[in-house]
Amino acid sequence: MSLLPRTAEEFSSAEYWERFFKKRGEKAFEWYGDYNKLCGVLHKYIKPRDKVLVVGCGNSELSEQLYDVGYRHLTNIDISETVVNHMNQKNAKQRPDLTFQTVDATQTPYEDGSYQAALDKGTLDAMASQEEGALAGRMLAEVGRVLGIGGRYVCVTLAQESVIKLAVEHFVQVGWAVRLHCLGDPESQEVSSFALPVFVLVCTKFRQPMPMPILEMCQGEDGAPVRLPVVADLLSVVRERQAYAMLRQRLRTGTNATSTPSLTLCHAPTGRPRYTLTVQDCPPGAKVPRANHFAIFIVPQGRESDWLYGSAEGRGQLAASANFRRLVVVAMHREQEYTDMQAVQSELSPMVMELAPPGMPANHQVPFLSVGGELGWREVVSRGTSDLSGQYSVEDVRGEDGQLYRRLVFLGNEGLVQSESRLTDPAAAAASSQKKKSRRKAKPSAPPPVTTPSQTPGGALEVDKGFLCCAHHRVMVAGLAMLGVGTDHHKDVSVLLVGLGGGGLPQFLRDFVPGAKVEVVELDPAVLEVAQGWFGFTPDDRLTVTLGDGLERINNMEREGGHQYNVIMFDVDSKDPSLGMSCPPPAFVDTAFLERVGKLLTPQGVFMLNLVCRDSALKKSVLSRVRGVFPHVLSRGIEGEVNEVLLCSRGTGETGVPPTLLKAGKTLQGSLGMNSSGAATCSPQIDITELLEDLKVA
Repeated sequence: MSLLPRTAEEFSSAEYWERFFKKRGEKAFEWYGDYNKLCGVLHKYIKPRDKVLVVGCGNSELSEQLYDVGYRHLTNIDISETVVNHMNQKNAKQRPDLTFQTVDATQTPYEDGSYQAALDKGTLDAMASQEEGALAGRMLAEVGRVLGIGGRYVCVTLAQESVIKLAVEHFVQVGWAVRLHCLGDPESQEVSSFALPVFVLVCTKFRQPMPMPILEMCQGEDGAPVRLPVVADLLSVVRERQAYAMLRQRLRTGTNATSTPSLTLCHAPTGRPRYTLTVQDCPPGAKVPRANHFAIFIVPQGRESDWLYGSAEGRGQLAASANFRRLVVVAMHREQEYTDMQAVQSELSPMVMELAPPGMPANHQVPFLSVGGELGWREVVSRGTSDLSGQYSVEDVRGEDGQLYRRLVFLGNEGLVQSESRLTDPAAAAASSQKKKSRRKAKPSAPPPVTTPSQTPGGALEVDKGFLCCAHHRVMVAGLAMLGVGTDHHKDVSVLLVGLGGGGLPQFLRDFVPGAKVEVVELDPAVLEVAQGWFGFTPDDRLTVTLGDGLERINNMEREGGHQYNVIMFDVDSKDPSLGMSCPPPAFVDTAFLERVGKLLTPQGVFMLNLVCRDSALKKSVLSRVRGVFPHVLSRGIEGEVNEVLLCSRGTGETGVPPTLLKAGKTLQGSLGMNSSGAATCSPQIDITELLEDLKVA
């Protein structure tokens, strides 16, 4: 709209407002909402008997409407002589007691304490940009002077951070109580570019300044006030309300499959995150049934890190399968209680309906989708803080297959499971085995109900060391076939692994690979503590851990000489989320460093790398560097994940996948779990042949 200021500074210019009102003519300009939008909160704080100073009245009809419902003691002031003359002429006969005066709000002629309320609709916002806030500061001081004890400054504002900070800090400094109402976004179609919500700031003057700040936020005109300790917290809540309003405005205007915005809903009493909502729109041209406008999908507790729910690609696949114009994927947060699916739906419904796509019919029934109608299950068993990686959570969850799993999650990156192991209940397993032995023919009975550990009488859960949850770990184990492990030629296998995690991979190698001797290098002492305390990791003379930097350890060993390994594995993540490669850190694939790795390998040794790289150009560069040191590189991608495992060696002159590799894999499969005398001690759950079949030349 051409009549709106081009720059913020114009707002407080008398010349600007003179031009504005001359162009505008007699048409009222309802700055930040009209009487119908504001009356609820205004009547709450300003009484009809109050003597009210309306600061920067403009040609708004607000004063006229207040007058008509019984407010007869209104003094309207404005710096524009044009608008004052117009408003006096307009109201002279119909509202003879409604006065308009050309007065500078920073220098009024009124006596100290002569008003019970001051009403400001956008004037603070207009003045705050001038003189680095000094002009607005003088206006606020003048308002404070003319208000009596118990008087209220009621300001309708968009609450731009610099503006609201200036006002709140001013009134806190002079000892007034501060309350802020968020009324939602403006409804004026003419000023539709204002997607920000309207706030009403209410500041109350006391006889004696308050010793501690009183800062409160209310949602809507009647929302219960939430007390906040410091100004910064109040400003943070304002930013959150504004961000949500802008997101809602964007979602109302159209669908966009390339944008997947998300927002977090917090538990009001505690302020802790309760739900995270991610919006997924269908792509243009998708064949969506006419009635499928909008749906909500509730992710089972503990499953939010699964690829299908925790990655953009996975959520895209989920949305395509659901086939709605817009799908909102809802994840529940740890350490929050949820009664049942019905309670979750009731709690979410008012908020998520505001995210509906444009064009959805009124009163349209929006379905809530889930996996089997269940909320899922999660129990946090331990929490702690790593000096290197921040807060972490160890939690037991129920997987899609109904099995229990233990996960290590660093809370700085909740979408990523750092480590995972499957759990077993030894007592339940023994009872099941006994039942099978004593089973007799009988009528089929209903299956027992699914239980959680807390429901299992006296049973303590244990990590299933024979099962590797991570597919890239299974590929690394299968890669040992390149060495001929399990044959008489390789009775002993020395492994250097950089990156411990929960310890599942090195423990598997130690327990099930004949003659394996594993050295692990781990940077974070907290990770070692968690692995030993919660993931069944048990070091001994064949499984050792060195705490320190993997780069330094390899550099030192290469410099010292005398160190040789059959296998060197890198399974270490990057702490820098801005990189296009989350595993490994870039220094681990530097050419000079890779050459040192090669020198620590035996002539037939294998270097194994877990590569997680979303940047195609960076990935191409990494592969080029790896091939420069290891001419023979095989790779295997992990289905549904970004991970790719590289199996690298100096090669035997072959250019493709060795034809004898599958046979070597079968030999390796048969040798797993055999002790030194050749007797099977247990049966690890891994299919070596299947893992090797999909290898390709990188």
